[in-house]
Amino acid sequence: MSLDRYADAIADLDPDQGEVQSTEVVVTDDVLVKAFVLAPGGEIAPHEHDGATNVFHVLEGSPTIVRGAETERIEAPGVVHNERGVAHGARNESDDRAVLTASLCPLP
Repeated sequence: MSLDRYADAIADLDPDQGEVQSTEVVVTDDVLVKAFVLAPGGEIAPHEHDGATNVFHVLEGSPTIVRGAETERIEAPGVVHNERGVAHGARNESDDRAVLTASLCPLP
């Protein structure tokens, strides 16, 4: 049994053009880690978490990260810290898939 949960978590995720698929990688009483696969044109709409910090880990590709009024294309590997209460999201403007995880803690 491998300690690494990444490969198994995303193995079955294969979204069509413009879509995003996600899965929970780690769920405990105080943390949630989700993996997101963004096909070209896929988007995680900006949203916020008032009671938790969210950290994106860009693992594949180069999604455009939205945080508040800022946008920046982040090449893998990359890490983006999203403060509590700040709207954040991601979109894939490239021709290749993008994969990121989002860690949310503590859970609200």
